[in-house]
Amino acid sequence: MVKRASRELQGSDTRELFGSTPTTDEAMYGSQLLADPGGILIWATLTAFAAGLMRGFAGFGSAMLMAPIFSVLMSPAHMVPIVVSLELPMGAMLFVGSRKDVDWSFVAPLSAIAVLAMPLGIWLLVSADTDFMTKAISTIVLAFVGVLALGWRYRGPRPMPLTLGIGAVSGAMMATSSVGGPPVLLYMLAAEHPTQKIRANIVGYFFLTAIFLLALVLAASPTTGAAVVDAMVLLPVILLGSWIGSRLAGKAADQLYRRIAYVFLTGAAIFGLVG
Repeated sequence: MVKRASRELQGSDTRELFGSTPTTDEAMYGSQLLADPGGILIWATLTAFAAGLMRGFAGFGSAMLMAPIFSVLMSPAHMVPIVVSLELPMGAMLFVGSRKDVDWSFVAPLSAIAVLAMPLGIWLLVSADTDFMTKAISTIVLAFVGVLALGWRYRGPRPMPLTLGIGAVSGAMMATSSVGGPPVLLYMLAAEHPTQKIRANIVGYFFLTAIFLLALVLAASPTTGAAVVDAMVLLPVILLGSWIGSRLAGKAADQLYRRIAYVFLTGAAIFGLVG
């Protein structure tokens, strides 16, 4: 598995454009970002800040923005633990302010089934081809943006079996790519609830699932040590972006924010597809 991860890190022509390629020892034990401060670190920092803004403003979007770009800069097996490590503290910060508005009768079972499905996603993460995973992540993000832009929303009934099925799909996708939001978000955004409660449910769901997902991916990733170091490098940046975004929530026009978010997510997905 370690040798495979090393080949993935050394095999991308796109990554070479951002600077030197990390060695196997660097990939395992040292920061890949700090090994190339003039290239990968700059791009990763800008991406993390933009992701924090989106997450703070709407309660979602950070993983979908980071995953396609980080998959090109690094590799999916290294990207997933970094993204999840960043999502958890950011989610905790947002959860403190929104926990009272969470509908736990809806969020709790959804989160539980997602956690149960995560081992399947972990198996896919360590088994699937790197290029395939990068393209799949980007395609999922692009499709999600297209659905949102077209204004489609689920308007049907919400029986518990459907809720659990969506949670299971989301959990498996989270563990495989860190992008498990689309099915759950489409389900939540169409709910007949005030915007504040929908945002709180989204924040609560991603916070709960991130706790369990972090433990799983850190145990499964071949570059756990390096991933933790790289996440700590980016954590202050993404928390700053999230704090600014949370202060902007409710002040900017919703339609304007959505258009900006669509542009950023589309750009990230295209970068992952062609990178």
